[in-house]
Amino acid sequence: MDYSTYEIYDFDRVSAFHMSTGFKERSYQAHWHSYGEILLVGPGKTNIYKVGKNTYELSEDDLVIVWPMEMHAIVDANREESLVIQFSNAFINSLFDLRRIMRIYRNLHVICVNAHPELAAKLKALTGQMKEIFFAQGQGREIKCCMLLMEFMLTLLEYRKELAPELDEDDSGYTDDVMRRMLSVTDYIKNNLTSDDLSQGAMAKMAGISRDYFSRLFKSITGMNYSKWLNLIRLEKASELLAQEGRTLTEVAMLSGFQSIPSFNRVFREEKGMAPREYRALFVGNDPEQTEKKPARKKVEE
Repeated sequence: MDYSTYEIYDFDRVSAFHMSTGFKERSYQAHWHSYGEILLVGPGKTNIYKVGKNTYELSEDDLVIVWPMEMHAIVDANREESLVIQFSNAFINSLFDLRRIMRIYRNLHVICVNAHPELAAKLKALTGQMKEIFFAQGQGREIKCCMLLMEFMLTLLEYRKELAPELDEDDSGYTDDVMRRMLSVTDYIKNNLTSDDLSQGAMAKMAGISRDYFSRLFKSITGMNYSKWLNLIRLEKASELLAQEGRTLTEVAMLSGFQSIPSFNRVFREEKGMAPREYRALFVGNDPEQTEKKPARKKVEE
């Protein structure tokens, strides 16, 4: 499956906040990306969205929340009158409180007007303010929208008790201290993908907890095992590098932490639905790898 279309816009390196609307197509294929999304559902009898393995039939003014790195799709919905808010992963990682909110609400993907009318109305009002500011193109619009996005997250936190039955939380007694250690480890990994040892055992030692506890905690927080998460982080880095000119596929693989070209190609194709070279062709006209291998053409005299 080709997940690349949604990632052609290299959002993370452009802005912390983006907003869009007016798409005529009613569906969008299954995909994932490193930034999060909030969707305000538009009018119409049919609005079907999918996040992870769950499919939701929604009504006007319901909200869909897609956290970074989550697979999702728009099955059939009014995209022309819906509103899409996108926020970078860096925005979530900028404050510990925001990361904690994401952990609490990781399993919550829809807020329905019928079930939570007061909360949905408040969140819709906030998205409306963001829309007004964003499309006005005024000075400081990104800062203003991010402030409203923080208010959006804080509003979710205020309604935690009401939302509790839908959260399916599994904190398992994890303290903020433990969470800080885990977040410190994940930040280290993202900034040191070429390190000699990013094994689960080494990272557990860095966090000061046992390997088994680290494994359980990691799966609880991210919803995936450590090796799967590490590959996705490496792919995120590789995707960024592939969108730039001047590096061969071997250099991209090594800078992303992959130990061999075969493993890089295999993981990339499994997750992206295409080879790294095909992905780069979406951004860069000339392939440095092909250029290196292309023999010089001799001039033939007539």
